[in-house]
Amino acid sequence: MSKSASLSGRPLGKVWLVGAGPGDPDLLTLRAARLVMQARIIVHDGLVDPAILAMAHPAAKLISVAKRRSRHTMPQDEINALLVREALNGQDVVRLKGGDPFIFGRGGEEAEACRAAGVPVEVVPGISAAMGAAAAAQLPLTHRASASAVTFVTGQCKGLSEQDWTGLAGKGRTLVIYMGLATAEAIADKLIADGLSPEMPVAVIENATRPEMRVLRAPVAGLAALVETHRVKSPALIVIGAVAAEPQSAELRAIALEVLK
Repeated sequence: MSKSASLSGRPLGKVWLVGAGPGDPDLLTLRAARLVMQARIIVHDGLVDPAILAMAHPAAKLISVAKRRSRHTMPQDEINALLVREALNGQDVVRLKGGDPFIFGRGGEEAEACRAAGVPVEVVPGISAAMGAAAAAQLPLTHRASASAVTFVTGQCKGLSEQDWTGLAGKGRTLVIYMGLATAEAIADKLIADGLSPEMPVAVIENATRPEMRVLRAPVAGLAALVETHRVKSPALIVIGAVAAEPQSAELRAIALEVLK
């Protein structure tokens, strides 16, 4: 890892915002893997798989800033300050995030904080949770015959009930919801109230790409019951749309036959 110099001439560290992908260490990019193995300070989220952290150098300092349903070990502004402080002290820092840093990872906020402090920052993209989970479940987020658009939203944002999700899910569209377990009932009610069919297929993908991965399916009206009955836990994604139907369902068979015509 290279060093820059501050205006005062002191050594200045650098911050790498690194995407750790959906879980499986084999899905790290080569650049991400190299940085993890070289780093002496790694600031990581709670959803980064332990097998990825095990790749770190034996002398590396691992700092967890895990977030679990509003219970944060460190508020975001303190995480920003930690990254800046270490870099200003001449330390190179790998900020390791599940999925991709710029998709619901607050990477934008951390990059802004670094730039404002004059700290060099580089973003290393990762396979997003949505892309990795869908691929592991063999569930295409887009399909020539059934989905020409896909939208990513978060289910744990402020003012969820006031947001306008009209048209995000339905015929020809796929909706992927991050962090939606705690608000599954409200999400289903909201979508149905906005006109989505209660029978629209839903797939919940838990622990995507990991050995314990589960793919659970229900109609959107049964989303909350599915999460509760199967005790689904984070990390998990909710996929809503025709592409979420059972692979051998009559609906998908009909789509396949139509494509072959």
